[in-house]
Amino acid sequence: MKKHIDKIILAGLITAITIVLVVLATLLIRIIMDAWGWIDWQFVTSYPSRKPELSGIKSALLGSLWVIGFTSLISIPIGIGTAIYLEEFAEDNKFNRFIKLNIANLAGVPSIIYGILGLALFVELMKMGRVILAGSLTMSLLILPIIIITSQEAIKTVPKDLVNASLALGSTKWQSVIKVILPISVPGMVSGIILAISRAIGESAPMIAISALVYLTFIPKSPMDRFTVLPIQIYNWISQPQDDFRSIAAAGIVVLMIVLLSMNSIAIWIRIKFQKRF
Repeated sequence: MKKHIDKIILAGLITAITIVLVVLATLLIRIIMDAWGWIDWQFVTSYPSRKPELSGIKSALLGSLWVIGFTSLISIPIGIGTAIYLEEFAEDNKFNRFIKLNIANLAGVPSIIYGILGLALFVELMKMGRVILAGSLTMSLLILPIIIITSQEAIKTVPKDLVNASLALGSTKWQSVIKVILPISVPGMVSGIILAISRAIGESAPMIAISALVYLTFIPKSPMDRFTVLPIQIYNWISQPQDDFRSIAAAGIVVLMIVLLSMNSIAIWIRIKFQKRF
């Protein structure tokens, strides 16, 4: 009886996954068909315009790269450092267990809440204004729980025998972390970072609260400049009444996927390199 139920559940899962893949493939084909003929060098190097034939994605693309770059610089060291502290140095007491529980809860908070928090904290209270740095700090708050949790799980996979052997040979706790724990856990950490950065690239709700610019006709040159990002620009094009703007939005989606796949490819290459080495 149990085997029969397991077969039914497995068949149901396979059917559901097949349906999802077919829907995603159909959607992807439709987007590529709509974007065909609109993606060219002029589209990549032009600023947004109210005329579809002149509209481009330059400011949004560079704005996204600015935001993601600073978000990575802020969140990755803090996230990995927090995970190392909680797993290797923090005592197993009620307070630290409470912190771990709340970090897990923060990973499920809707992104718009982080946008409102960033607007109140960085834009209004700290008087930064609606600039790249405020957007990057907001996105860092969004993805930090993901990086911390996945880094903790990666650290847990390191065999305790290796750590104990390192300590037995005279290494300090910190030396064991640098020489043993980090190198072995890097592939798992990179996987978490990939997931976190992928979420940050596609998020529009926090950026609507921080930026809300769509027709930006200049390139950000510093972290204190105004900006826009790809999801906001795509959303604005979709909301336009002209059909051509929907095709441009499809082209923007394709560019966003290319950026996402490129960054993920780099991260996967780093993960594979460390896996082969250790």
